[in-house]
Amino acid sequence: MLFFIIIISGTLIVISANSWVRAWIGLEVNLLSFIPLIIDNKNLISNEASVKYFLTQAIASSILLFSVILVLIKNNFNFQIIHINFNYLLYIILFALSLKSGIAPFHFWFPGVIEGLSWINSLLLITWQKIAPLLLISYLIINNIIIIITLSIMVGSLGGLNQTSIRKIIAFSSISHLGWILRSIIINENLWILYFILYRYLSLVLVYFFNLFKIFQLNQLFNLFFNFKINKFLWIINFLSLGGLPPFLGFFPKWLIIQYLIMNNYLFITILMVIITLITLYFYIRISYSAFIINYYENNWVINNIFNNFYMNVYLFISFISLLGLPIINFLYFIF
Repeated sequence: MLFFIIIISGTLIVISANSWVRAWIGLEVNLLSFIPLIIDNKNLISNEASVKYFLTQAIASSILLFSVILVLIKNNFNFQIIHINFNYLLYIILFALSLKSGIAPFHFWFPGVIEGLSWINSLLLITWQKIAPLLLISYLIINNIIIIITLSIMVGSLGGLNQTSIRKIIAFSSISHLGWILRSIIINENLWILYFILYRYLSLVLVYFFNLFKIFQLNQLFNLFFNFKINKFLWIINFLSLGGLPPFLGFFPKWLIIQYLIMNNYLFITILMVIITLITLYFYIRISYSAFIINYYENNWVINNIFNNFYMNVYLFISFISLLGLPIINFLYFIF
């Protein structure tokens, strides 16, 4: 509980910082409180993941601090400077923050680290730990990052094709979503916040399900729920919603980004992002199809006694929000 509170405090320090030095301090507080949470003396893989995470974050923090010192020197040590007018410093800070958040091509540490974590720590890593770096990236006035955006979506789509570990699939999905979030950061501040909130919610739904049934590998999905196919059906819906398949809730923020890009004649980058994202949907659908069809010897749906479990009732509720969120949003929009 202590380290959870410190993690929240570190992120709040970054959010409320009015200088890059204070933002760097908040990132360090956040890092040093997350390391004890992921260390597990009974699990060597977890210890290895914590060392990987610490080393990469320490390198990124060093690069960021070096850039911040250069910014202070250029501005006669004015600590209230938040906007930077030097192009090379902008890109150095962008690279450091990209390394901290796992944006391609600085994603090399991310799948390996998440593979050694529990589901709760994995959820923290792909959601809460991204808030501070992405917020600082939104302060940078950079428009020419199309290569980074395309690389993130491409790595996230192609990297998940040959994975059997669900945690690595979630990691590559996070990398792909970071590309869309970067695109939305350039467009509008409110849009990327909305995208991030919905992404956090969909990740919470999936991680809640995987943690509830202790699922870590794809073959576990193929052999589960012979009697309760409704569970697997809802899991497939949430998986496809995370991939952005209409008419589910996960399509809504991508819809807004695509609409803005088309209205402003960014046709090439829009087509490129959509085509690459379709690769992600391809392996999501492939996994869902295999999980739903393989190993079934009868086709009846048995849903008796499924609603007697409190945790399953919670999962059903948040799953139906994921399923019906987009129609509800459209209905409310036309009413108000």
